[in-house]
Amino acid sequence: MRFFIVDDDEAVRSSLAQLIEDEELGIVAGEAEDGAEVTASYLNDLHIDILCIDLLMPERDGLETIRAIKDEFHGKYLMLSQVETKELIGQAYTLGVEYYVTKPINRVEVLSVLHLMIERLHLEHSIENIQHSLKSVMQFQQRGQTTKTKQRGKSLAEAGQFLLAELGIVGEKGSKDLLDMILFTDQYLALHADQHDSFPSLKVIFTGITEDKLNEPFTSADIAREAKAAEQRVRRAINQSLKHIASLGLTDFSHPTFENYASKFFDFTIVRKKMSELTKETSGREEHTRINVKKFVQVLYYEAKRIFMED
Repeated sequence: MRFFIVDDDEAVRSSLAQLIEDEELGIVAGEAEDGAEVTASYLNDLHIDILCIDLLMPERDGLETIRAIKDEFHGKYLMLSQVETKELIGQAYTLGVEYYVTKPINRVEVLSVLHLMIERLHLEHSIENIQHSLKSVMQFQQRGQTTKTKQRGKSLAEAGQFLLAELGIVGEKGSKDLLDMILFTDQYLALHADQHDSFPSLKVIFTGITEDKLNEPFTSADIAREAKAAEQRVRRAINQSLKHIASLGLTDFSHPTFENYASKFFDFTIVRKKMSELTKETSGREEHTRINVKKFVQVLYYEAKRIFMED
């Protein structure tokens, strides 16, 4: 990740840059004392991913700066300020600021927010890359393609089955749920093709596969109970996949499965943490690892779709 810091307080710039470098979050590619020194083209030339910017500055404040660059600069914003008025914070969110940290800077809070921003960026980049590949394949095969719905569903399921085998979870109980989620998502996106950012939420997916599975009549309590059970099975399967991928990385860092899937399906900091856990001699009790289930499901669907379209 590449960071740029804008703050009229040199001590804040220094401490924030030190924190980013100490925690190996990325590179601080530049700094500025005032928003008047910042332009979208300058940030884009530096390939900035995250702009850390103070709200109040003497010449041009954070809000004015973001307003001036937001149409051309598409990185993430982290707003820094001692001011906590609802009006100013509301203006910041309206301009696209999703993350806000109050001064004086708290190390734990800043680290938590930056890790969240980095994970969000990795997810967005992964999805964009997969969608781009999928779009290219679909354009290439669009002419003359007349696959029947049942054949299509079967092929997509086979692509999903291949991926689950690669991820080391084809025999897990949650693998059947994950295959159902792929097929449900495909149907859902086909029905909502005209909507922007129409990828269904996890709640919609789990509810959908549960309703398809249950025999009528069923109550909302039945759906909620079975959807929760499916979610737990899926989480266990994803945790097992993480362990499998981390094990491959420990054995051979250049293993093709590890190279292809580690950073696609998981935040790589989580993979490194799991690799570290596996190298420790413990009593067999594993630490709880927070996994982005939605990222895993999105990548699984788009990867299965890409494989299906290439066949």
